Amino acid sequence: MADRDRDELGKARNLRPRDELGRPLPYGAEGVPRIPDDLILPPAETLTYAQDLLDRGLAFNAHEVLEAAWKNAPEAERRMWQALAQFAVGITHIQRGNPAGAVTVLRRATGGLEQTAVSDAHGVDADGLIRHGRGLIEDLLQGNDIADERLRPALRPNSTA
Repeated sequence: MADRDRDELGKARNLRPRDELGRPLPYGAEGVPRIPDDLILPPAETLTYAQDLLDRGLAFNAHEVLEAAWKNAPEAERRMWQALAQFAVGITHIQRGNPAGAVTVLRRATGGLEQTAVSDAHGVDADGLIRHGRGLIEDLLQGNDIADERLRPALRPNSTA
């Protein structure tokens, strides 16, 4: 078995380059820029960065940005950030052609946004994202094609390009 990439504390990590959908590429291949493992941004910058990535079709990278916020957020906000990260993962599954996985994760994301007490923190459009996610789920269950524009949801009102 090959040795895994590990950080200075021995925690496993994967330094392989990834494509625009987050799939690992062979070592030495040209991939999209990685999101640093230790990313810490203020909430407004996190949302702006994640929105830019979503708008460019890089939902996997947006998920990594939102996941970093989730891991670093105050306890009261963690469920919201987790749901946003899951929303981006759901979109990644759509982009990768995995409708069943997308439905599962989008249901978790919309449920998380419904359950969190601070779903509108930092200007997050929780209600709009819940509606958007439910629409994606319905179309996936019916086998409908989903246009690329619908894979770029607005995290905050009027935040898409």
